[in-house]
Amino acid sequence: MEKFARQSILTTLSHYLGVAIGYFNVLWLFPYSLAPEQIGIFRTVQDMAMLLVPFAQLGLGNAITRFFPQLKSKQGSFLTFSVLVTLMGFIAVSLLFFIFKSQIIAAFAVNSPQVIDFFIVVLLITLFAVVNTVLDAFSRSYMKIAVPTLLREVLLRLLSTVLVSVYLIGWIDFDQMIWGLSLNYLIVLGSLIVYMVRIGIFSIETDFFFERKGFKSEFLNYSIITLLGTAGGILIMKIDSLMVSSMIGLEANAIYNIAFSIAIVMEMPRRAISQVSMPVVADYFSRQEYPKIDRLYKDIAVNQTLICVLLFLGIWSNIDNLYHFVPNNAIYETGKWVVLWIGFGKMCDIVFSINGEIIVFSKYYIFNITATVIMSVAVVVFNLLLIPSYGIEGAAFASFLAMFLYNFIKYLYIKIRLSFEPFSWDVLKIILLGVVIYFVQAYLFRENQPGILDTIIRSIVITLLYVLGIFALGVAKENQKKVIQKIKGLRP
Repeated sequence: MEKFARQSILTTLSHYLGVAIGYFNVLWLFPYSLAPEQIGIFRTVQDMAMLLVPFAQLGLGNAITRFFPQLKSKQGSFLTFSVLVTLMGFIAVSLLFFIFKSQIIAAFAVNSPQVIDFFIVVLLITLFAVVNTVLDAFSRSYMKIAVPTLLREVLLRLLSTVLVSVYLIGWIDFDQMIWGLSLNYLIVLGSLIVYMVRIGIFSIETDFFFERKGFKSEFLNYSIITLLGTAGGILIMKIDSLMVSSMIGLEANAIYNIAFSIAIVMEMPRRAISQVSMPVVADYFSRQEYPKIDRLYKDIAVNQTLICVLLFLGIWSNIDNLYHFVPNNAIYETGKWVVLWIGFGKMCDIVFSINGEIIVFSKYYIFNITATVIMSVAVVVFNLLLIPSYGIEGAAFASFLAMFLYNFIKYLYIKIRLSFEPFSWDVLKIILLGVVIYFVQAYLFRENQPGILDTIIRSIVITLLYVLGIFALGVAKENQKKVIQKIKGLRP
């Protein structure tokens, strides 16, 4: 568990360093350097690629984590086999992309025709990203999570900073900058390969006769089934952005994506904890240690809610301050309510804990098909109904509804099948505390003008009230005891 905690902390730090860079990019550099339509293209190209990645990957990421403990030898062959399978998946997705190219062009031709010129960039990003996800899954299975996260969350954003900066000073034109996005993903992939080689977990072997008979077919069947679950999560994350580009336009997508990027910060601890917990959950299931899974389910729900409610408080309480510093903020602050609804959606992911990870690694993983079909239909229908009437706020509300429905269905299934329960009084206390503190700070600072001073003072007051409230309510007592013991240990 100590190794789990250390990797989780390092991964979270990488996420937040990436967030700091991402905030600089999204809230200042991009609006300063690019027109709203250009930001829309910049994001739409990447979102389209990320939507293709899980289909090209064929669900191998979760399958690698699940089956890794069963292969005590021949890991090099397992890695090679997985990469070859995902390359075949990429070829299949590319063929389908070109077969339906005319339909894709029609979807963007009216409101976002500029995107059509960069379809090859979309496929290149997909190729490099999909191989990266396979290698990342192997690193995760070895509990080597911090460095791959650093590359994905920090290096990739730094490369975007450099790319846009080079465009800003006039060394490249806009088209070259968009093509440079594919180079960024290639650099990250190359860096991950170098890291894996250096620590001795990357080797190419072609002996595909694994110890257990029928392993390959079981591995591939599991991958295809879990593909839908993986694709479902990505669909919620990306389909709204693409539908905004298609149905409204690139400028609206730029506004939407900046708001989305502000809200997504609160989810970073959940991502880090998920990556670290996946091999642990897989290992517990392989040893049938169900009480430990139930305990982990509850502990993670409390711990990530504890962190994320504070982040949500900080973001929404300072929303006017955040937009105050954005260049051309009169354009982008119209997305303020997008932040709120996306934030509520992310809270659904956080409060319901690691329900997706538990289903994926249980014997009931096939349920992902049902949950994903329901969610996929829901998210598209909600967007089609709400975007025409409510614009980008409708897209954000559609995402919130889809995320709640998706998580609630998985929660009910786990409750019925496995009798696991993520909720406790601590979770409810944290949420109620957050609501109270929000209204208290809104009253205290109701006459303040947006700016750096208000941001600092407001954030300090929120943090102090939150910490005091957590200790007063006795939330996460075991964690509190550890903190107190460490403080005592620092005394001379």
